[in-house]
Amino acid sequence: MRLPEESKAEFIYMVPFTPRGKENLAAWMVARNDGDVYGKLLVYRLSRQSLVFGPRQIENRINQNTEIARQVSLWDQRGSRVIRGDLLVIPIEESLVYVQPLYLQAEGGRIPELERVIVAYQNRVVMQETLEAGLTELFGGSSGPRREPGPAVAGGAAGAGPAITDTAFRALVAEAWRRYHAALEANRQVDWARYGEEFRRLGKVLQRLETGGPEPQR
Repeated sequence: MRLPEESKAEFIYMVPFTPRGKENLAAWMVARNDGDVYGKLLVYRLSRQSLVFGPRQIENRINQNTEIARQVSLWDQRGSRVIRGDLLVIPIEESLVYVQPLYLQAEGGRIPELERVIVAYQNRVVMQETLEAGLTELFGGSSGPRREPGPAVAGGAAGAGPAITDTAFRALVAEAWRRYHAALEANRQVDWARYGEEFRRLGKVLQRLETGGPEPQR
């Protein structure tokens, strides 16, 4: 992925940090793995004024979701094995979007198949058949966390851009779905450079969905 203030994507290893005795996210530590910056460590601290759920809190919220629990139990009763994929964490400004695929492996089968995608943002957790549908449920309704246009700031600086149109929103969701599948394919092929680039692009698309604005400048 592309780190803040960097011009290109790179392969990194990210580790979340939570305060002692708490589970909310406090910071990320990044170990860089490319070229001249190989082995360098960076720490990104989150604002103390904003509460960002950590991975364990998101896992707990997923486990406590009655709809997800009911569906998983139904699959278990049918003899299928439910496999949870890696919990992907996508930073968006001072917040995070979590994405976790669910796979089903039929009894006697060898290859699991992608069955559902769980998407979590702030206080909401949804499960849909595709990432596209999950993002639409999170960001497409009136209860979604999309920001309203901000007032103009003295000195000529504008606030947030105009609200995104339905057509543009659907296009962004479709693009996010493509980036997500491209990242999964790169992961299967152990192509970490491509995986990082697709992950970075997915983050940009999600940021545009969250802010309702145009693509940020590189």
